[in-house]
Amino acid sequence: MTQAKELFDADTVAKARELMARYPQSRSALLPMLHLVQSVQGFVSQEGVTFCAQQLGLSEAEVSAVVTFYTMYKRKPCGEHLVSVCTNTLCAALGGDAIYRTLQEHLGEDGKPLGHEETAGTPGEPGSITLEHAECLAACDLAPVLQVNYEYYDKQTPDSAVELVDALRRGEKPQPSRGAPLGDFKSAELQLAGFFPEDEQTYRAQVDGPSQAPETLMGARIAQERGWTAPVMADDVPLPEVEKK
Repeated sequence: MTQAKELFDADTVAKARELMARYPQSRSALLPMLHLVQSVQGFVSQEGVTFCAQQLGLSEAEVSAVVTFYTMYKRKPCGEHLVSVCTNTLCAALGGDAIYRTLQEHLGEDGKPLGHEETAGTPGEPGSITLEHAECLAACDLAPVLQVNYEYYDKQTPDSAVELVDALRRGEKPQPSRGAPLGDFKSAELQLAGFFPEDEQTYRAQVDGPSQAPETLMGARIAQERGWTAPVMADDVPLPEVEKK
């Protein structure tokens, strides 16, 4: 209990209480509260589990069950940047597997490729990178894709991915293909917890960015050009009969 108090200061406790107040039942705040913990530590430690359990009146087993179910909650300290390479079917077929293998070798040391959720550099330090292969990142029309701290970098190749991680290691923050300007992993976690700057200009600078791509809108554009519309559902269409057993 003492360790948890030392790790999470009064500001973090206040944010945790604010999260709890957003829900009719306080336990519903567990998911954003775990992101809040990661914004402080860069992962969810046992102390983080204890902190959430104490705030929400849950057992540590209940909190641990959630932490170990969702892949966005990390059990080992993350680097300044989390690089997620989509290796699901379409991205893999178009080069995602090759990108992931290339980054493993490029970020590894002494001839040993970097493993899933392993970190190149000292976790949390500037330029450190945690690499993971991810399931579908919901951008099949722009495959192969990867994310850095959950921001998209579309139409990647092994060479462009190496250039990207090298820029991150130099302290640069290349503009994502879509979405908000790139921050670091802990900052992204604070936003996922639901906390943003109160100043409107700062807020807009952190979150504004293009969210769509021509490829995503192509079907809608073609339909509009050709006057295609979805058929109107009739109100009096009978439901099919269920076969009696």
